[in-house]
Amino acid sequence: MAGGAVKHDYHLVDPSPWPFVGSVGAFVLAFGLVVFMKGLSGGDGALGAILGQGSPYVLILGGLIVAYTMIGWWGDVIKEANQGDHTPVVDIGLRYGMILFILSEVMFFVAWFWVFFEAALFHEARAGASWTGEAIGVDFSGWETWPPPGIETFDPFHLPLINTMILLLSGTTVTWAHHALQHGDRKGAKLGLLITILLGVTFSCVQAYEYAHAHFSFGGNLYGASFFMATGFHGAHVIIGTIFLTVCLLRLLAGGFTPQKHFGFEAAAWYWHFVDVVWLFLFAFVYVAFAGPGH
Repeated sequence: MAGGAVKHDYHLVDPSPWPFVGSVGAFVLAFGLVVFMKGLSGGDGALGAILGQGSPYVLILGGLIVAYTMIGWWGDVIKEANQGDHTPVVDIGLRYGMILFILSEVMFFVAWFWVFFEAALFHEARAGASWTGEAIGVDFSGWETWPPPGIETFDPFHLPLINTMILLLSGTTVTWAHHALQHGDRKGAKLGLLITILLGVTFSCVQAYEYAHAHFSFGGNLYGASFFMATGFHGAHVIIGTIFLTVCLLRLLAGGFTPQKHFGFEAAAWYWHFVDVVWLFLFAFVYVAFAGPGH
């Protein structure tokens, strides 16, 4: 009966605009990526400037809508948690949701690894597949070797190894912070989180420096495209994870989280460990196993 006492453990949320706004933002973001990478036939003038190849305007708009959705939606979830709406049953649902999200991210990276392995393992077979090259606009004539001729790869035991050590260390510091929070050591949790965030920022800076000194580009060859898509999307996840952890640190500084109720922090730690594991695979296979003699 309306207005009666709640007799179940489930949280019935109030009407929310965020699913619709988030869907619009995701569509605009995807559309903006297409425009940025390939462009559309938008004619001349202002429309051509907005929809032409390399134009970032639609991409930026989509990113802003998605960011606005995340701030508003997750802010509402935090308010619900503070109001006591997250019962044990709801908490389990949140955990399942985060687990499924991370699994979807795993499959996302499987696509990039698949492309890289396809090219690295079966390049000789692809060298004669001229009909495939014609269909997708790629010249496979120089694919007798991998990496393709003219590609000078990175030395895996220089900057990539440094970044590997940085991420492995960050995995230990975020675990330290989580363990400290579980035992009521808020000072240790804050320090561990701060160090993890600084390590994440350092990783991103080192990768940006590495990209700036790359001897191959994103366009014109499949090695560059697959390399930058795989490592670049991982880099985007590092930035997202760093922001995730920064929000947790701000909540911790504001008095949020308790040893019993801190799933927001736990989800951020799960996400960060996922980012660490993906990088280990990237380092092992993209940088080391299939680097070729070019480095």
